[in-house]
Amino acid sequence: MFGVLDGTGFEVMEKEFEACIIGHARVERLWTGARWSEGPAWFAAGRYLVWSDIPNNRLMRWDDTDGSVSVFRQPSNNTNGNTVDRKGRLVSCEHLTRRVTRTEHDGSITVLADAWDGKRLNSPNDVVVKSDGSVWFTDPSYGIMMDYEGERADSEIGACHVYRIDPDTAEVAAVATDFMKPNGLAFSPDESTLFISDTGVTHDPDGPAHIRRFAVSSDGKSLTGGEVFAECTQGVFDGFRPDRHGRIWSSAADGIHCLNSQGDLIGKVQLPEMVGNVCFGGAKLNRLFAAGTSSLYAVHLNVNGL
Repeated sequence: MFGVLDGTGFEVMEKEFEACIIGHARVERLWTGARWSEGPAWFAAGRYLVWSDIPNNRLMRWDDTDGSVSVFRQPSNNTNGNTVDRKGRLVSCEHLTRRVTRTEHDGSITVLADAWDGKRLNSPNDVVVKSDGSVWFTDPSYGIMMDYEGERADSEIGACHVYRIDPDTAEVAAVATDFMKPNGLAFSPDESTLFISDTGVTHDPDGPAHIRRFAVSSDGKSLTGGEVFAECTQGVFDGFRPDRHGRIWSSAADGIHCLNSQGDLIGKVQLPEMVGNVCFGGAKLNRLFAAGTSSLYAVHLNVNGL
């Protein structure tokens, strides 16, 4: 069909997915030239997107006003996941420095976390900010396993956990300690649930490739549960984001998988390369951006992000 990029399209697996797509909307490739893209984050006030090109040690910037792409920051300390907090500041996970940072409005960098229990973190991977200002992040060992996305080193903690940074005390607390390789994470629309992926299969053929679902405590400081929400059928669930109706839009080896609130795979946005992470953006938050291995993609949907 005219206007369809090779290797892209929609795969409807359950009828409910039909209502999520726009019949004449097409997947667009906005830019290419990365080695491994990750961590897209939308800045509404400036109408631009920031994402990571981890091995090239840079953060990239795509401008919605004119379609231009430029380097936002280089070196970036091999930044991986990014998000925007409730005050419009960039929060990033840095592999090389093994820390979580916040870029202030004046451009200065504040270190939010670089250690737990007196030991250096492994290599923070993905991050979300709750409405109470707390910062939640995953800390697998990908950035210290090789020099390609960070710097080879031994883990001081000896395990890979999920952490919460208290907005008042700045205390770093482990909230989930039974993961092999905790990776993407996102809250449900009402923040009563935290979804966390485990991509342990990347380095252990018997390891997990799923998303788990945790209940958030009434004080917002701890988690219970942790049952498997969905198993990935193509590669792994790396990064993901929910829409306003609680569906999960997740990266996968063949593009983007859409899961309903029960964890059922209802459809796919097909892309010609593996996807690392996604986010919603645009003026109405109805445009889904995907950080593919080498390229940045986008598609308009009949759903809205948070």
